[in-house]
Order: sequence, then structure tokens, then C-alpha cells
Amino acid sequence: MEVKKVTVIGAGEMGHGIAEIFLLNGYEVTIVDIKEEALQKAKQLIQESLNKFAQKGKIKVEDVAKIMGKLSTSTNLEESVKGSDIIIEAVPEKIEIKADVLGRASKAAKPNAIIGTNTSNIKITELSQYVNGPWRFLGTHFFNPPVLMKLVELVKGEKTDDKVLDDVYNFMKTLGKEPIKVMKDTPGFIVNRISAPELLFFCLLADQKLAKPEEIDAFAKEQGLPMGPYELMDYVGLDVVYDSLVYFAKTISSDYGKCKTIGELVKQGKLGKKSGYGFYEWSEGKAKIPKASATDKVNLLDVLVLEVNEAVKLIEEGVATPEDIETAVKLGLNRPFGPITVAKSLTNNEVKTKLQELYQKFSCEVFKPAKSIEEGKLKEVIEGRYKPVEAEKKEKAETIQPQTSFKYIKLENVGNHVLRILLDRPKHNFLSPDVIEELDRAIESVWNDRDIWVIVLTGAGNDFSAGADLSTYIADGMQFIEFSRRGERVFRKLAEIPKVTIAEIKGYALGGGFELALACDIRVTTPDAIIGFPETTLGLIPGWGGTQRLAKLVGMNTALWLILTGKRITGEEALRLGIASQVYEKDIIDQETIKLAKEIAVNNAPIAEALAKRLINKATEVPMDIGLEWESTAFGILFNTEDLKEGISSLFEKRKPNFRGR
Repeated sequence: MEVKKVTVIGAGEMGHGIAEIFLLNGYEVTIVDIKEEALQKAKQLIQESLNKFAQKGKIKVEDVAKIMGKLSTSTNLEESVKGSDIIIEAVPEKIEIKADVLGRASKAAKPNAIIGTNTSNIKITELSQYVNGPWRFLGTHFFNPPVLMKLVELVKGEKTDDKVLDDVYNFMKTLGKEPIKVMKDTPGFIVNRISAPELLFFCLLADQKLAKPEEIDAFAKEQGLPMGPYELMDYVGLDVVYDSLVYFAKTISSDYGKCKTIGELVKQGKLGKKSGYGFYEWSEGKAKIPKASATDKVNLLDVLVLEVNEAVKLIEEGVATPEDIETAVKLGLNRPFGPITVAKSLTNNEVKTKLQELYQKFSCEVFKPAKSIEEGKLKEVIEGRYKPVEAEKKEKAETIQPQTSFKYIKLENVGNHVLRILLDRPKHNFLSPDVIEELDRAIESVWNDRDIWVIVLTGAGNDFSAGADLSTYIADGMQFIEFSRRGERVFRKLAEIPKVTIAEIKGYALGGGFELALACDIRVTTPDAIIGFPETTLGLIPGWGGTQRLAKLVGMNTALWLILTGKRITGEEALRLGIASQVYEKDIIDQETIKLAKEIAVNNAPIAEALAKRLINKATEVPMDIGLEWESTAFGILFNTEDLKEGISSLFEKRKPNFRGR
């Protein structure tokens, strides 16, 4: 897919933002609009944005003029699209306007030009009937502000060619975006579809006056959200919200037509920020929100289960995978977790009961539990084991993805019986429940692999691991206990696996990352690595074995000092304290660690290593006489191994032994 020229139709908030993305990536861009003043404002806003990037050092000052030189504007749609390789329509969310623009643009464009629509709700198949060559037409839904938000939902209409979808997907990655494929056309796609029920929920709360908008917004901000729902609706535009509800009422459920308050505000011309009044008065781009206490009429679980419910519906319909839904919501709503993470922390009964309660309270079918939740199959759905009807028909022809496939870790066999496990979760390799689960599977998969004798554990990029992902949704204290116990059990497996394990520490090894390194047999580090337990400074304690392993490794005095001060030490200090065994410079640590691993694997008998490791680990856990008894038993076990005979023979024959792990 070769792209030289891009046309963006619509100079509004989204249009000029989308144009800037292409400009920053070196493309010639034309913005089209019916109003010259809108075009001039778009140019001004792009210029201001580029200047800010230059001030922050993200682009060179001298490049601003060059980038602006690639931008042109026009009020002539037909002339502007001629010769364009990609055309993005970003006009108001009105079907009649989009139909006119798409029809004219597709007729004037060259036959193989890709045409995308930035619609946030309207079905792509519905709009494709107005496009000349619907096979090249798809949804390209950017999020506001486009130049900063990573997510782009790529929506496949019924007539969209698969190759077009793949080509645009790959192209969006070159723009620095995180594209998500929406494989089945549905109103609202992923993010807006999942947000729709809670939008209706807050509309109904306003209709019934169960709490004041400022009280509900105060509640939302207590949950860590930058804006409450009513402030956000004002910010987006109540006319946009109203149009969405009207469209959802026609295409998803008539329940979306029950909302009255927003429609009344729109009729009064109170559109939110853009008009100066909405739920709140707006001045200088900010809402004047009356001071209020957070309401107790709304529960966070009310909102979360609505999102989970809609996510389950999308999976049932074959719109997207659980993984893609989670990613889309996190990126699209700029949140640390999505509905799949929430669903994993709740039982099917908890979700079902809360949904039934909301359904009865508001007499709203949208809030009823999805079919899978009604049947008690929530876990099956969110774990990706549910197959939509269409997929079930093809099930026999499909190849099931092996359980040893991973998203956040990589297994690399580097030869000489050495395996490297690479944590790969940008940007600091934080340890989420998914990473822990994958690490558990990786340990299990090599536990009995007789060809692997040494494991090197490290992180991709510049860091080992900056610790546990504390943005993970945890429902209550008991679940937090299990979060801790889960990590402890997996790290214990790592400590007990009958292989030598080496932690290669670089960059950050904090909290859970440090605990992961402590679960390994040997630790090597760079001189400037940053190592420590910051937990007590956050109101926590090391919860994955840190309080136990560190004390046994360096003694109580040093362990207390490190944990109670939250002090971060360097790799050099870790060597001095006995935490690390070797220090390697940053540019050679990868090679030196693998070299060390291969030396251990080649020069030592693997069965002897496994037993020695087990005995040393138990030395601090059992009385001396029991440890000595186990040692003599292990000594006897080794007597009958082929490796012992090979070791003695090689000694007398003055040659290198060839151990086989037998």
C-alpha cells in the first residue's frame, strides 16, 4: 500500500487533528471544508499544536515550517480528492451529510483510493451504499484528540475487502497508532458501544433526579476519573450525545430513546462547552461546577457491570475478541483497565445479580444480563473460549491456538540447553495478572523439558520489571489477598523448578520485579540498575515473597533497612550487599549473561544442579539435621546417574565432560 497524498474532508476538531497525524508522518495533506473560515481555523490550530510539539522537543523547531508546507486547504471537494491515496471523511455525525460527501468523493477519487469514515457510531455497511466502490470503504474511527490518542478502530463493513482492512491496519501502525480490527459491523463499534449503556444510565439518573449532576460527577472524580459523566457530555457536546442516543434507539434498542433531559437541553440550545451552557455553565473552556459532596445513589459496580455486560454481547456477536475489547477500552477511554479485567475479578453471580437489579430499577432491557451471563458462562466468554455461531460452524476446520502461545513474554532457545524468558510488556514490563498467568504457563511448559537446563529471565527494552501493575482492578481485600498469593505461588514454582535460573537485571527492578529476581537462583545486574522495594512508601508491603526471600538472602538487618526505608539501590550496591552475583556493563550484559548460562549448562551435571539448588533453598527452611539427611539422600541418588560416571571418567581422561542429564 503506497501512500503519497491524503485528503481529510472536514476541518473540525477531529478533521484537523487527523490531518495533523498524516502531516507529522511526512505526507502531503489537503483539508476540505465548505467554509473558508473553518479551514483557516484548522490551519491555525495545527500550527499551534506543532509549535507545542517543538517547544517540548518532540519535533525540531525548523521542521514546523516544513510540515506546514505540506498542508493545503480547499473548498472544492471533487478537485481535492483527485490523486489522493487515502481519503478520510470527518464531517458531522449526520447520515445525510456523510452520504452526500462520501458519494461525491468516491466518484471523483481514483478507483483504488482507500476511503475511510471517522464516524463514531454509524454502521459502515449503512454508509457503504453511498460509496462508489464499497470494497475500498471502511471505518477509520480516531479518538479525540487524534494526534495524542493511540487507538484507531478499523471497522469492516459487509462489503469491505479483507486486504483493504489488512493494508490500512498495517499503515496505521506506521503512523504510531494502535489499530484494532472490528470484525463485525455494529453501531458504536467497540468503545462507544460499551459506553452506550452507561451513557443511558446517567441520562436516566438525570431524568429521575436521583442525584444532582454535580453530586454524581463528584462521585466519579473520587474514583480517579478526570471528568464526571455530565462534565464529559458537556465537553463532547450534548447534541453529539443526543444524536448518538437517537441512532442507538433506532439500531440497538428503543430503550436509548427513553432519555429526556438531554433532548430538552439540546432543544434549548444548551449544547455544553460549545454553546457556553449545558448541564453546567462553561467559561474559558472550563465548566463551572457547583461544589457538592459525592452521591451515595450511584455505585462504581453499577457502571462496571454495564460495561462488562456490553463487552460480553460484543463477544457473543463476534464483533471483537476479549483481548481487543480490553485494549480498545483502555486506549480509547484512557483508563488503566477495561471491562475484561473487571470481569475477571467478579463472579458470574455478582455481575448477573447487579444487572438484574438495574434492569428492575429502570425497566430497561439494555441492562438485562447478556445470554452468556444469564447461563453462567461469563468466565468462558472473557477467557476467549466462547465461539460465536458463525465460528462454531467452522470450528472443525480451525486450528486451536496452542496453550504455549504468549502475548507478554517470549521464550527463546539460545542453544547449549539454555532458554531465555523475556518479559515483553512495554514500557516498563509491569507484572499484570496476565503476565503472571503467562509466566506460570511458561514455567509449567519447560518444567519437564529435559533439553533445558538453565533459564535466563530478563526484560525486553531497558528494564527488568518496574513491579506489579497496580492499575489492575481489584474488587475487595480478599481478592487482593489472592492477587498476592497467586504471585507467590508462581514465584515459588520458579524457585523450585529443577533448572538453574538466572535473573538478568537492568533498568528498573522494583517491587514485584525485584521479588521476581529474588525467586531466581542467581542475579546479575548492570552497575546503574535501580533496585528496591517502594511498597511501604505506598502503604503496602512486598507481597510476592519479598519479605521472606530478602531476609534469608542478606539477613534481617539489611532486609529491614531496604524494605522499611523504600530505598532504591544501584546494581553496584546490590553486588556489595550480596543480592547480585555479578555486575556487567549495560552494553554487554545480554551477551555475558547468556555466556554465564551456557558455561553453567555445559560444565555442570543438570541433575546435580537441580538437587543442589533444592537443598540450598531448603537450608533456611528446615533444621540442620533434616537438611543433612536430605543432602545424603541426594548424594545417594546421584551415585546411580550416568552423569556421575561421565564426570569421573572425564576427570581421569583429562577431557571436558559430556553431560546428558541422566
